[in-house]
Amino acid sequence: MNASTREQLKKTSTPTIASILFKMGLKFQFIQDVKPLASVKENMVGEAFTLRYIPAREDLNQMEVFRDPNHPQRVAVETCPEGAVLVMDSRKSARAASAGSILITRLMVRGAAGVVTDGGFRDSGIIAALDFPSYHKAPSAPTNLTLNQALDINVPIGCGDVAVFPGDIIVGDSDGVMVIPAHLADKVADEAKNMELYEQFVTERVLAGDSIIGLYPMTSEETKTKFEQWKTER
Repeated sequence: MNASTREQLKKTSTPTIASILFKMGLKFQFIQDVKPLASVKENMVGEAFTLRYIPAREDLNQMEVFRDPNHPQRVAVETCPEGAVLVMDSRKSARAASAGSILITRLMVRGAAGVVTDGGFRDSGIIAALDFPSYHKAPSAPTNLTLNQALDINVPIGCGDVAVFPGDIIVGDSDGVMVIPAHLADKVADEAKNMELYEQFVTERVLAGDSIIGLYPMTSEETKTKFEQWKTER
């Protein structure tokens, strides 16, 4: 992801991204039932780095597994690249914790751009107080550490009914999280810039008393002429 694309997506809303991807034929890129733990100051933007959970098998997922330095959850936290978003397939269940405050703090200190799970976090109040974009389904029961079993790192996953491939671009705002296929990121950013410019024009015209008919969406030549003149003046 080039720098200009990253900067544009930092100020592009997830509804705008959804509309752009819809025009490209992608209708199901919004991660379902996932919300930010705290108010969003700036969009979360980064490449996806993934972790996949499966249902735990009791003989393979006792508390002792967390002592293993090669435990996939721990390795994912310690290898998530700077500027990336750790995205976890937690089977859409908040019953088992995807992580807790210490692991999320470590991600923040290591320079990750954020974290997303379709499950839940322990210590959600502490995580919410961090200056770090974090999205989950709901707080996890504090003791349910072993209902899910971390298995694969940086493989294609499903998160909130959306396919997420390593390197896809993840954008989160106050509404939720969108997944942009990596090869479309530049096109989405360019289109977003154009859409936001037109919506600024539309908002000004609506505040001035204009009807939305022919204006939003643009269906009249008169509106097109006015918009081109408005752009020239600015």
